[in-house]
Amino acid sequence: MSWIDALILGIIQGLTEFLPVSSSGHLELGKAILGDQSVPEESMLFTVMVHGATALSTIVVFRKDIFQIIREVLELKWNDSTRFVALIVVSMVPAAFVGLFFEDDLDLLFEGNLLLVGAMLLITAVLLLLADRAKNTDKKVGWGSALIVGVSQAIAILPGVSRSGATISTSVLLGIDRARAARFSFLMVVPLILGKMILDIKDLFSGEVVVSSDQSFALIVAFAAAFLSGLVACTWMISLVKKAKLYYFSIYCAIVGIIAIAVSL
Repeated sequence: MSWIDALILGIIQGLTEFLPVSSSGHLELGKAILGDQSVPEESMLFTVMVHGATALSTIVVFRKDIFQIIREVLELKWNDSTRFVALIVVSMVPAAFVGLFFEDDLDLLFEGNLLLVGAMLLITAVLLLLADRAKNTDKKVGWGSALIVGVSQAIAILPGVSRSGATISTSVLLGIDRARAARFSFLMVVPLILGKMILDIKDLFSGEVVVSSDQSFALIVAFAAAFLSGLVACTWMISLVKKAKLYYFSIYCAIVGIIAIAVSL
């Protein structure tokens, strides 16, 4: 992978991780357009780097919230922060279950399957349209809603289903306040990303992957591009959710989905 390809794919990852248009789907589309010929080990290393970058973006944007949560959790008392952490744990269960027991099956879906990506983008478009029109969104995240949002996050493992789009849309459709929905959606994925990174890094070391100097530079470029674009996208997305401006992304997902299906046929 050249550094230019890494730059483009890093920007795609950073933007689409937070905007409701499916990062996995767009990465597959980007790789197909660029003719990416990475071997599996290099592709996994790239994925680890860019997901680490977007996780760092989330931590930076929500640093005040995270520091407050850590401080209050360390008090070892039941309060808003410990409740929030418990809700995050509940939301992680479905995705963790799918990731642990169906990882090999899921990997087969991430092999340039443009037809699947297109179909899932159309589903994302419908979800966003429904959420944009939702009314009476003034609730807090509860135990039941955390589990349901967790299920939507597990489904969003499929390429073409936007994780942020699915989780935020599900939250809003459940009547959860839009600002709370965005905050919960972005913070709930950080432990999962970090956990997946640890597993992938372990697999990489066990495979003894050798990275050349050119590959190292490309990975650094990808990390920086994903981190910086992620900062912009995360901040922007929070504002868009509050203003109920998901309609435009619904149109975008529908258009890209139709194009992907047409190209695959």
